[in-house]
Amino acid sequence: MRSILYVFTGLLVMALAVWAYRQNYETQASLREVSDIRTEIALLRERAGVLRAEWAYLNRPERLTDLADMNFVRLGLLPLRPDHFGHIDEITYPVEPLPPIFVPIEVMSRLENSK
Repeated sequence: MRSILYVFTGLLVMALAVWAYRQNYETQASLREVSDIRTEIALLRERAGVLRAEWAYLNRPERLTDLADMNFVRLGLLPLRPDHFGHIDEITYPVEPLPPIFVPIEVMSRLENSK
């Protein structure tokens, strides 16, 4: 009986060792993947910063004014001035059309009803 218990205990220890070995490699693989993702995130953030800087450089007011002047004949663009802007309360929004009436309802006033 003891030998069966020893064999069973030995097999259990070996199974746990294999399980721990596999878990160790899975953990290392996950850590490598997280490290790769963090590196990619850092590169993408750096690239986004460069793109924001390029966008700010290309949208300089003096550059846009020069482009509008150069292409006035072809595009008809005018340089922006403060009086070109309006206020939010000056915006007119389109009125939504009423839906069609499929089932008419007969309506009577109180005066017609009392006669």
